Amino acid sequence: MGSKTEKRQLTIFIAIAYGIPYLLGLFMWYGSLNQMDLSAFPSTQMLYPAMGVMIAFLLTRKKEEAIPRAFYLCFIVTTVISIVFTILSVLMPDAVVSLPGGTMPVFSLAVQYLLAAGSIICLICLIAAGKKKRAVYGMKWKNWKASVGCVLLFVILYLSRVAVLNGLSGQFKEFAAVMTSAEAWIYFAIMPLNFLLGYIAFFGEEYGWRYYLQPLLQRKFGLRKGVLILGVVWGLWHLPLDFFYYVTPEYGLPMTVNQIINCVTLGIFLGFVYMKTENIWVPTIIHFLNNNLIMVVSGAFSADVLENNSVSWLEIPIMLLINGLLFGVFIFAKQYRRGETEKFTGSPAVECSVSGS
Repeated sequence: MGSKTEKRQLTIFIAIAYGIPYLLGLFMWYGSLNQMDLSAFPSTQMLYPAMGVMIAFLLTRKKEEAIPRAFYLCFIVTTVISIVFTILSVLMPDAVVSLPGGTMPVFSLAVQYLLAAGSIICLICLIAAGKKKRAVYGMKWKNWKASVGCVLLFVILYLSRVAVLNGLSGQFKEFAAVMTSAEAWIYFAIMPLNFLLGYIAFFGEEYGWRYYLQPLLQRKFGLRKGVLILGVVWGLWHLPLDFFYYVTPEYGLPMTVNQIINCVTLGIFLGFVYMKTENIWVPTIIHFLNNNLIMVVSGAFSADVLENNSVSWLEIPIMLLINGLLFGVFIFAKQYRRGETEKFTGSPAVECSVSGS
């Protein structure tokens, strides 16, 4: 793809975004065999794609003054420390802390505090970087009306999907009861604070997938095919989590297939959103909502609902149909019908890599 500089950037990105989670997958396998707490792994893994982009840019654009170096370095340091804590959570599982709801591994808890601190410090660095640097490197908030509209559209589609699935399983009344409960509305009320204290994890994925890799793949393969390939790439990136966190290993294969379906269909919608708004914070917010609303609609109000589930092969066609109708249908949006040679103005990752070659 493109120049030598761009190819070098892509190599660095792949090595970090894929190499680290697959390497740490060995620790997940070990922890799974010994029934250890693995809750630190998914949060940390979300940081790798953005770190890959940042290190690639820092190494190949050393003289570029517009790089928000302080933000990048803060993010990278946060990620490295989080990796260390995550590994220690498996190597030292007996180090626990007592909490009101029971005990929790010290290093798993440390990752959560680290992400909160990193989110705040990174935000300060981002504000200090100034509008110009944020704009050049794709981190400026813009297109307010379209951005808010896309977030609201996602919430409607997400809740519609959950309502349909609950209706098909005969549990719509239970779903309605959860959504009208005081606990649900309290959780909704504190979501903005939760986002502020943990946004770097979701930004970590979206800055890698949507800001960096999507424009590259779309330029190479076309707008539609590029985003479909990205969905598969994104789905396979979850492989260690699919086998050792979301489900137990015996359900790993159907979970992986289900994950790819989710990532392809949701990726179509996120790709549409990013091309429409040219605002990376919109897919970041939507990604946050996608991961956190499940804690509400499930009635669990805890991240524990994400662990040790079971997935049946029979569920996959239903998910494909519903996700395809609600999210995949956006492949026909006008944003995907633009001329294949038309420049995507919201892809400074591509523009900078070309100009800096």
